[in-house]
Amino acid sequence: MRLLIVDDSKTMRSILSAYARQLACETVEAEDGRLALDRLEHDSDFDAVLIDWDMPNMNGLELLKEIRGNPQFDGIKAMMVTSQSSFDRVSQALTIGADDYLMKPLDEAMLADKLRLLGLLN
Repeated sequence: MRLLIVDDSKTMRSILSAYARQLACETVEAEDGRLALDRLEHDSDFDAVLIDWDMPNMNGLELLKEIRGNPQFDGIKAMMVTSQSSFDRVSQALTIGADDYLMKPLDEAMLADKLRLLGLLN
């Protein structure tokens, strides 16, 4: 499985990448939504995108809208991985097209559970 991890925190990207590698996933990282979109446009062979909400240049919700608005990315699962936990934020992301939502802080087991729910892990 191949994941694109999008978060402006280098530490968070490293943590998520380490968890994903333990689950036998290949990861690519991007520090904001613009870079993530650029990576997707040049290589859309990802199973899922893990998206932080608050980032410079293009936030997670804007990235999610771009992903869901482009048929090239139809097969890619999108999961918000963020500390934004208000009902309105969760609802907004799910309405726009997030496949799931994972709250920070998190651990490897939580990530694995969500990836299983998305049908990406056995």
